[in-house]
Amino acid sequence: MKKLVGLFVVLMLSIAALLFLEGFRFNATASMPKGIYQLVVGTASFQHGDLVSLCVDVEPFATLARDRDYLRPGSCPDGLQPLLKVVAGLPGDILEIGPDGIRINGRLQPGTRIAVADSHARPMPESLLAAGTIPEGMALVLSGEHPGSFDGRYFGLVPLASLKRVRPIRIFTP
Repeated sequence: MKKLVGLFVVLMLSIAALLFLEGFRFNATASMPKGIYQLVVGTASFQHGDLVSLCVDVEPFATLARDRDYLRPGSCPDGLQPLLKVVAGLPGDILEIGPDGIRINGRLQPGTRIAVADSHARPMPESLLAAGTIPEGMALVLSGEHPGSFDGRYFGLVPLASLKRVRPIRIFTP
């Protein structure tokens, strides 16, 4: 029986590794719909609303994500899991930041107020996001689902080159 269980575990780990190598990712966080997503290969340009995966390498937010367990272990160079977000702002877009949230080209993005503390009442570092025009080569990524999400409202703009487009394969609704 032990051998059978061991064989089953090895088989499941092998299947998981193969799916990972094929670009499949599972999202279990509240910041985007829970489900299975797949990396899309060979896409050069991004549009507003595209779903993307990215690694957070902006300090102090990468360390904060690790220390506060915002992100689980994963495939990013720092050993954390990639984020799954929506492209909200692109080069040339105008950002405004106010008490009601972030506006892009005058349009309020729902659920984007910048919090001073996380859900455990721990203070957040000052946001790196600044009002103004998004420069060439940069993007703003936000969560479309969760007002307490760890996203660009805190770590600021990210290089477009760091984004990988994803597509939902199977979304699990409650």
